[in-house]
Amino acid sequence: MAAQQMHLGWFTNFTLDAWNTPWGSGKGPDWKGGFYVDLARALDRACFDYLILEDTCMVSSAYGGDFVTSLKHGVFAPKHDPVPLVPLMAQATDGLGIVATMSTSFYPPWLLARLSSTLDHICGGRFGWNIVTSAENRAAQNFGMSELPEHDLRYDICDEYVDLVTQLWEAWEPDAVVMDRETGTYVDGTKVHTVDFEGQYFKSRGPLNVVPSPQGKPVFVQAGASPRGKRFAAKSADSIIATATGVEAMKAYRDDVRGHMEDIGRKPDDCKVLFLVSPVLGDTEEEARAKHTAMYTHPEFIEQTLVSISSITEIDFSQFDLDSPLPDDIQTNGERGSMEKFIQRGSGKTLRQLASEGVSQSVELVGTPDSVAAQMGEIMDEVGGDGFLITRQNLRLTRKYIAEITDGLVPALQKRGLARTGYTHEHFRDNLLEF
Repeated sequence: MAAQQMHLGWFTNFTLDAWNTPWGSGKGPDWKGGFYVDLARALDRACFDYLILEDTCMVSSAYGGDFVTSLKHGVFAPKHDPVPLVPLMAQATDGLGIVATMSTSFYPPWLLARLSSTLDHICGGRFGWNIVTSAENRAAQNFGMSELPEHDLRYDICDEYVDLVTQLWEAWEPDAVVMDRETGTYVDGTKVHTVDFEGQYFKSRGPLNVVPSPQGKPVFVQAGASPRGKRFAAKSADSIIATATGVEAMKAYRDDVRGHMEDIGRKPDDCKVLFLVSPVLGDTEEEARAKHTAMYTHPEFIEQTLVSISSITEIDFSQFDLDSPLPDDIQTNGERGSMEKFIQRGSGKTLRQLASEGVSQSVELVGTPDSVAAQMGEIMDEVGGDGFLITRQNLRLTRKYIAEITDGLVPALQKRGLARTGYTHEHFRDNLLEF
């Protein structure tokens, strides 16, 4: 049986790299973006499907009730706007899809639709939008709100938002630009239409004042983890950022999303589910295991994990005893899927044990590039597809780690026929749907 290729993505943000280690940017934080442009080049060379730039719009005070611990570790801040990085990355790469996060709670729909079309032009048809509703009241307060709407209502609003921006992208017919020199006509105005949208939450006349982009609309990426989030992702997403605990849960997640897609008449293969993982690699199994133990039990990692999960759930995890299990009645209006994965209700694990497993890892991948590549292939065989999204969890990104993945792990995957060795198509969506 021929090996089944998997899709590969990378999840990061425009924040601090490993600034205080020998393997960081080398000169302290690189706010000009060169470190991240180099990352994009490396991923392009390794033929990753896409790079996603995460974002939030706040300095979190969820952990401990103030900014001190968050800013000490650089968790969620300082973080610069990812959108200006996108064109820089596009100009340095040839096939890599580049995905920016923009919130439906804070961007006016017309503005986001126009910006996305512009970026897709500049990227040559390789731009994607990570659709988030945002989960932090502290971000909402930066935009004049007292708090965010209730979790599931945010998705109802998001459904209407996506409907509106899609209509704005479709307001220009594909052949509206005629460039007829004989009549001096650049655009056939009969092929550009208002949308006259008036919904429950949004209203817009349209049309956009930009010509249709190479893909028509950006690739939609979304992290649907809650039941309502998965229904939204099944309806709208081209790719899903997924977390689950263990192979069985990964398979159940993917099967659930694909079932929702079938129910609404979408082809399940039109949405690629990529599971977040943080491989730890070494030249030997023993070296990799020692690295993993040292990193994930370090007090700084434990604290950074707790700051991170506090920030996205708005639950102050500093109030709980590190060496006791969490109470059973924890609830949030923030990121419910992330919280449920983290707290592992009924597991009996202490908070320290939960934190040492991190926030965003679906399965543990520790070993040599060759053994981890084999594990990844076996996992995808059992799950059914579609691939993995590499993240550094709450460990700072280093040039060494990038090289371990792009020049160690990826060649081992390619040798097994598990990862692409080139880009077949010019546009992001076409490469994503290739297999």
